[in-house]
Amino acid sequence: MNDLVNALILGIVEGLTEFLPVSSTGHLILAGALLDFNDERGKVFEIVIQTGAMLAIVWEYRRRFFRADLALYRNLFVAFLPAAVVGLAFAKIIKAYLFHAVPVALAFIVGGVIIIAVENRKLPIRVESTGAMTWQDALKVGIAQCFALIPGTSRSGATIIGGMLFGLSRKAATEFSFFLAVPTLVAAGLYELWKSRALLSAADADVFAVGSVAAFVCAFAVVRWLIRYVASHDFKPFAWYRIVFGALVLFTAYFGWIDWKA
Repeated sequence: MNDLVNALILGIVEGLTEFLPVSSTGHLILAGALLDFNDERGKVFEIVIQTGAMLAIVWEYRRRFFRADLALYRNLFVAFLPAAVVGLAFAKIIKAYLFHAVPVALAFIVGGVIIIAVENRKLPIRVESTGAMTWQDALKVGIAQCFALIPGTSRSGATIIGGMLFGLSRKAATEFSFFLAVPTLVAAGLYELWKSRALLSAADADVFAVGSVAAFVCAFAVVRWLIRYVASHDFKPFAWYRIVFGALVLFTAYFGWIDWKA
């Protein structure tokens, strides 16, 4: 029962944060530490529930994904490549040194400051919709996604803010970030599951199911809400949330109120 409760909580956390510029990985690392669900089995669980969140995108944009939009497929392939190459090259180093509470908290704060700095600029818009993107636009967003390999940075934040810096409208950058989540999460998930296949067990099926369903439902709600939100709002509230949340983690770690290392 305790595992099922943990699965539900982490599934909700994943679904609520995967597509917002606040870092789902960072939240899962911190939540897993608080729930004492951050061992190797817990890491496999996190990979599985990301698939649940990703399926929310596939369902919401199913007409776009399955209408043989070759330009979209090309752009997603081009945008996916940079993070795939960098991730394969540096995954071990990143996991060894950055998958801990303090580095995550620092990335939260730095990312928040960057979002505020970008939002305070009046950025020129060249591309109004994802359909107008060239492969060069996609490549630039893909390069921005590489920064999301640092836990706490946020894949959504890196691709949305990066897209806006490169001339995409707020809506186009947000939608393309959604689309790019599909190949990115599928490839990363399959790679990690293959490496951790020895930890997979039929006994965990109920835990995986609860977490995945919770992630799907919450992610679906967030995606629909965020598209409406970006029509008339900026991302500064998320930036301030990142800064405050990151500072809170640093304070609790510094004063020993929470033993994050455990």
